Amino acid sequence: MNRGRSAGPENRRALIAAAREVFAEGGFAAPLSAVARRAGVGQGSLYRHFPDRIALALAVFDDNITDLEALRDRPDARMSDLFDEISEQAIASTALIDMISTERHDPRAEELGARVSAVVDAVLVRDQDAGRIRASVTGGDVMLAVSMLAFLLSRTDHDERPAIAERARRIFREGFATDPDVSA
Repeated sequence: MNRGRSAGPENRRALIAAAREVFAEGGFAAPLSAVARRAGVGQGSLYRHFPDRIALALAVFDDNITDLEALRDRPDARMSDLFDEISEQAIASTALIDMISTERHDPRAEELGARVSAVVDAVLVRDQDAGRIRASVTGGDVMLAVSMLAFLLSRTDHDERPAIAERARRIFREGFATDPDVSA
């Protein structure tokens, strides 16, 4: 039964939830038809709410970025906390980092990437000021490390991802910290 416009908000929520799952399983390039099927709506409904893949991804990943921004706003948050949060998000789904890197020239993806970079830069400065991370480390270095991790995780079986992420966190701490024995 077609419920018309009254189903709009419910359909939108179902599409975002379905896209989160489909992107986690199949990456950013997963078929949008799979998202519509999982949400229990037609593709027409999907495209009414989200005219393209990036519009859908922005809705899905806005929560991820909001979580990172909340972590940034904690005065006690360190780069290791941020890297841990990004790692956990990447273990669940590498699609966010995938989208930021593959669609880097799309202004909407650029805006999302800029939000992530602003979080990284703020936490990095705080850790550098506290002497936990070498002054020569840049936000670009951190973003490169995150991108490399996401790339590797996207090609790793889901059940092996936590161990790979833990190894990456160790390498990150040892590579960026002023003193590897101090948690960066």
